This record gives sequence, structure tokens and C-alpha cells, in this order.
Amino acid sequence: MFRPNGQISKVRILVTDDLTPWGRVDETRTVFVREADGERAVGQYPDGTPEEALAYFERKFIELAGQVTLLEQRIKRGTAVADVAKTILALTTTIATANAVGDLASLQRRLAALGGAVEEIAEKQTAEQQALVAVALEERTALVVEAETLAAQDPAKVQWKVASATLEDIFARWQKHQQDGPRLPKTESNLLWKRFRAARATIETHRKAFFAELDSVHKDARQKKQELVDAAEALIAKGADGIPSYRQLLDNWKLAGRAGKKFDDALWAKFKAAGDEIYSAKAEVEAIDDAEFGANYELKIALLTEAEPLLLEKDRIKAKDALLSIQRRWDVIGKVPREKVKPIEDRLRKVEASVRKLDEDHWERNNPERKARSEGLASQLQDAIDKLEGELVAAQASGNSKKVADAQEALDARRAWLVALGG
Repeated sequence: MFRPNGQISKVRILVTDDLTPWGRVDETRTVFVREADGERAVGQYPDGTPEEALAYFERKFIELAGQVTLLEQRIKRGTAVADVAKTILALTTTIATANAVGDLASLQRRLAALGGAVEEIAEKQTAEQQALVAVALEERTALVVEAETLAAQDPAKVQWKVASATLEDIFARWQKHQQDGPRLPKTESNLLWKRFRAARATIETHRKAFFAELDSVHKDARQKKQELVDAAEALIAKGADGIPSYRQLLDNWKLAGRAGKKFDDALWAKFKAAGDEIYSAKAEVEAIDDAEFGANYELKIALLTEAEPLLLEKDRIKAKDALLSIQRRWDVIGKVPREKVKPIEDRLRKVEASVRKLDEDHWERNNPERKARSEGLASQLQDAIDKLEGELVAAQASGNSKKVADAQEALDARRAWLVALGG
């Protein structure tokens, strides 16, 4: 085994003093390393040959060289400057007094070179870090602006379920950014957090106020709807006669507002159940009426069979007398089943309209004023026709084809007007 410098083996073997350019072993198996200002004892290896002694301390050098090489590689990969600087300082101190044989000066030079590289890397990393911090500040500020924008919305118009989810998402992104992003300057970081916290507090205040107000509105609506339910249930005893009042209650229900889904559903179920009973009573009455009025329907169908031929009648007096008789008997018959009222009423209205038009057309033709105007115009047209007939004869006698054509055209027009007037 080797012994550190200062321990002298009792075994003394004569050895060469020049085994390697970087070290030697003397007769006491003391190993020396050669340095620029002389040699330095690094330890003893009394239990082996000089070659083994020297090889042992050369391996120590190789280990140190390996650490320097590893450090060079770490720097190339961009290891944090602070970590590298500490390692350089430690290795520099270790190599200065290392118990190793080899070109220790070259290792010192390599470490010194790394020191310069560290400074460059430090400047580069500082610039990169500053750029990352600037970007991170922008990103963190954007999150704050998102929260502040959300806080600035009109609480009455906010969809709070969506807004709450949005705020949670913003906060989750804030936490992730804080965890994964670069460390921000304390002043800026605190300022942004205060803004974010204030925005979140404002949103929470608005949310609580909104739901407190909404709860008050729901409570008022619940009370109103409960009163409507009570009123609807009181109408059940009236049966079908309660329908008009129930319809009014239904209109009031629509105006009562929301009472919250849970209460709305329960109250509506009760309100509707009362309405179903009321309308059920009406349906029973209608069923009885339909059975009673079925015979009336058959009688009115027979009257329609008698009335509809009047659609082709041209004698207005005959049509009016026949329709009047049908209408009197129609009224005497009475009601028909409800679902059959409109079809048969529409058929009768069609006959009535046809008979009425016959009468209107008659009075239009025999209106004294219109008749007088018509007769006066007919007389004028007849005078014009007589004159044009004379002009036509004269034109034919003269042989002037243009005058003949003009006279004939004017004569044809007057004769057409006279026909239209019934002359």
C-alpha cells in the first residue's frame, strides 16, 4: 500500500530517479511530481515496484484530468454558470496540491481557459435569462389583464358558470407559469400578484352579490308561484267553469319569473296537475255534450244538403227566401259537437255569401243614380254613333281609305261602350 508524503517505509530499495518526465520514485519509494518551480513529494508506495508506485499516482492524475474533461463538456452543454464556477474553483484548489503525477500545469491552464468561457457563458445566460424574464412578465401580465377584463364586466350580464370556470382556468395557468417559468423580479412579481388578487376578489364579490340578489328574486318568485298553485287547486271544485280563471293564472305564472330549477319543476308539476283536473272536467262535459249534440249535427248536415244548391241559383228572391227558411231551422236545431262546429259553419257561410252577392249585384245594376248616369251616357253614345255612321258613309263615297278606317275605328269603339252599358 502507498503512504502519503511524510511517511517513510522501513524497506529501502534502490530505484532509478528518472522513470517519467512528470515524476520519479526514490530509494524510499517516495514519489515526486515535477512542476515548473521544482518537484514535490506526493506520497509513498513502499509495497510495490517503482513502476507500480508511479502508475498509482499517474492514475490519480488521470482521474483529475477526467474531471476537467467532464467539466469542459458540461460547459459546452450550457450547465448553469454558478455550478460551473464553483467546480472550477474547487478543482483549481485540488490540482494545486494534488497527490498525483502528470502534467498538472496543463490541467490548471485548461481550468483557467474554462474560467474565461464561464464569463462569456455567464453574459450569454444573463442575457437569455433577462429575455426569458421579459417574456414571462408579458405572459404573467396577460393573465392579469384577462382576470381584470373579467372583473370589469357588468355582473348582471355575466354568465357566472362560464365566468367561474374561466377564472379557475386563468388561476391554473398562473400557478403553472409560476411553477414552470423563470423566477420574476420580486417587485414586479408582487405587483402583478396584487393586481391578480384584486381582480379575483372583485369577481368573487360580484358573484356573491349576484347570487344573493338572484336568491332573493327566486324566493319572491317561489312565493308568487306557490300562491298561484294554491289558487289553481282551489279552482278544481268549479270544474269546467274554472277554466277562464285558470287561464288567467297561467298568464300570471309566465310573469312570475324563475324560482330556481328545483322549485320551478316541483311547483309547475302541482300547477299543471290542477289544470289537468280542471280541463279533465271540461272534457267530461264536452263528451256528454257531444253525445247529446250528435243528432243535431245530422240535422244540420241535412240542411246543408238543402242549402248548397243555392250556390247555383240565379233568382235572388227565390234564393233569399230559401236561405231565410234554412237559417231559421238551423238556429232552432241548436248546438253540434264542438269539433264539428267550424266545418259546417264554413259551409253555411259560403252559401250565405253567394246569396248576398246576388242581392248586391241586383242593386248595383238597378241603382237609380247609376242608372240615370248610364242612360245619359248611352244617349250620348247613340248620338255619336249616328254621327259617325254618317261620316263613314261620306268617307266611303269620297274614296279616302284613311278617313274610312278612322271613322270605322271610332264607330266600333262607341258601339262597344254602348254594349257595355247594356244599351
